[in-house]
Amino acid sequence: MMFKKIKHIWHVIRRLSGDDAYERYLTHHAQFHATMVDAPEPLSRKAFFKLWQDKKWTGINRCC
Repeated sequence: MMFKKIKHIWHVIRRLSGDDAYERYLTHHAQFHATMVDAPEPLSRKAFFKLWQDKKWTGINRCC
C-alpha cells in the first residue's frame, strides 16, 4: 500500500516538473499521428526538449 502512494507521489512530481513530457509526447504521437499515412517520425528526446525549451523561453513571457 505504501509503495503505491510513493509511486503516485513520484508520478505527480514528474508531471508537475515536466520530467515526463517526452513520454507523454510519445504517447500522444502514437495515439493521434502514427496512424496517419504521412505522419512524421516522432522527435528524438534531444530535439523534443530543445523545441520545448525554445518555446518556453523565446518571446515575451510577461503580462505587462
